[in-house]
Amino acid sequence: MTSTGMRAMAGVAAAAVAVGVAQLVGAAFGPQADVRTAVGSAVIDLTPGPVKEWAIQLFGTADKMVLTLLVLVVIAVLAAVAGIAETRRRPVGSAMIVAAGALGCAAVLARAETSLLDIVPTIVGAGCGVAVLRRLVPDRLDEPTEPTGDSTDSGDGTDRGRRRSLITLGLLAAGVASGVAGVVITRLTSSVAGERRGFALPEVDIAAPPIAESVQPNGVDLPSFVTANADFYRIDTALVVPQLSRTEWELRIHGMVDREITYRWEDLDRFEVVEQAVTLTCVSNPVGGELISNAVWTGYRVRDLLADAGVRPDADMVLSMSIDGWTAGTPVEALTEGDAMLAVGMNGEPLPVEHGYPARLVVPGLYGYVSATKWVVDLELTRFDRAEAYWTRLGWSARGPIKTESRVDVPRSGQDVPVGPVTFGGVAWAQNRGVRDVEVRIDGPGGDGRWQKATLGDHHSNDTWRLWSLDWTAETTGLHTITVRATDNSGYTQTEERADPAPDGATGWHSVTFAVT
Repeated sequence: MTSTGMRAMAGVAAAAVAVGVAQLVGAAFGPQADVRTAVGSAVIDLTPGPVKEWAIQLFGTADKMVLTLLVLVVIAVLAAVAGIAETRRRPVGSAMIVAAGALGCAAVLARAETSLLDIVPTIVGAGCGVAVLRRLVPDRLDEPTEPTGDSTDSGDGTDRGRRRSLITLGLLAAGVASGVAGVVITRLTSSVAGERRGFALPEVDIAAPPIAESVQPNGVDLPSFVTANADFYRIDTALVVPQLSRTEWELRIHGMVDREITYRWEDLDRFEVVEQAVTLTCVSNPVGGELISNAVWTGYRVRDLLADAGVRPDADMVLSMSIDGWTAGTPVEALTEGDAMLAVGMNGEPLPVEHGYPARLVVPGLYGYVSATKWVVDLELTRFDRAEAYWTRLGWSARGPIKTESRVDVPRSGQDVPVGPVTFGGVAWAQNRGVRDVEVRIDGPGGDGRWQKATLGDHHSNDTWRLWSLDWTAETTGLHTITVRATDNSGYTQTEERADPAPDGATGWHSVTFAVT
C-alpha cells in the first residue's frame, strides 16, 4: 500500500475506533447518549424540506437505512482526509477528529432529555480516535510501506509497513466490533419489547362495528381491508425507534387551558376505552402510492382527556410532541369534536414499538404530519399564529385535511393480461367524508374510453378506505391504460390536475398501462 493509502486507512481506523468506543461507552449511559443516532437525527432535522420529500419519494420506508449508510460513507471519506492530512508536527487530522467530536457533543445535547453527562462517551471516543491516529501516522510523509530489504527491515525481519498495515486493520476491526457491541447492548438494556409482550389491552367499552366480509371484493387480489401490523406503512423522523415504558410515560396537557394536567398510565383507567377502524395516510404519498394503511385502533378519546384541562375558547391548535422532540400541529376541533384517539392498541395487540408504543395519536381525516404523533408525551394548547410544528417550519401547510384519492392495484404497471374476462381493482379513500362512487376508464384497442362505475366493497365507515373492483373482457391485444377516479359523499369528484405531495398532499388520477396478450 502506498504511503497516502496507508495514511487514509489510518484515518478510517481512527474514526472507527472513535465511533465504536463512543457507542460502547454510551451503552452504560443510555440511548440518549448515542452519538451515532444524535448525528443522524441532526442531519435529518437540518435537511431542507424539499430534500426530505425527495428522499421519501425515492426511497420510501427505506429512507432511514439509506441515510445511515450515507452518514457512514461521509464519515469514512472525512476520516481518510484526516489521515492524509495528519503529520507528527502538524496534527491536522487530530484537530478534525476533535472538531467532529465537538459537533457530536452538540448533536447529543440538542436531543430531548439529555444532560452534560451524556457527552462523556463522545469525548472518550474522540480522545481514543486521536490516540489511534497519532499511533498509526508514519514518522515521515515519504516513509515507505513496502518491504525494501534495508532500512524498513526490523530486527526480526518483519517489514514495518506491513506491520503497521496489520495494526491498522486490527484497530479498524476493533472499532467496528465495539460499535456493534455498543448498539446490541443499548438495544438489549433499553428495549421495551418484553414489557409490550406482557401488556394486556384494556377491556373495550365501546367496540368498533364488526367488519363485514363484503368489504373485500371477490375475484381480485387486493390489499386486505385491515392492514396487518407488520405491513402497515411507517414514515417518521426517528432514526432509532424510541423505547418508552409505560411506567416512564406521562402525557402533559398545558398551554391555553384552565388547569395544567399530567396523566400517568394508571390515570387512563378512569376513561372509556373505545375502538374504531381508521385509515391513516402520509402526506408524502404520491398519486398511486402505497403510504396508506388501515387498522383497528384501541384507546381513549382525546376530547375526554382535554375536557379535564378545560380548553380555552381562543386556542385553535394543539401542538403535540413525541418523546424524541418531533412535533405536529393539529386543529383543536379535530381533537375536541371528532373521534381522535390516544391509541394504545392496534389490530387487537398493544401498539408495535415502531408505531408508537405505548401511546400515540390517531386523528381521522388528517394527514399524519399534522396529527399522527407517535410516542406522544406532550399536548400544548396554543394557536397557529403563535407556534409551528416540525413540518410546517419546513414549508408544509399548517392544516392537512386528507384529499379524495384512488388507486389501481390490479393490474400492475407493465403487467400482461390474457385475452378473456378479467377483474381489476384497487382502493379509494376520503377520510371523514367517505367514498360514494369509483369510476374506471379503459383506453386502448377495444377500450371505448368511457367512465364505468366500479363495484364497491361494502362501506364500513367514513374514516376508512373503500375497496373497488371492475369486471372487464379483454378482447383486443395491445397496450391499454386503466384510469380511476373517486367521488366522496360530499359529491366532490377528485381532480385530474396533477399536484406534488408538497405542501398539502398529492392530487391527480392514477393510471396504469398494461398489455393484453
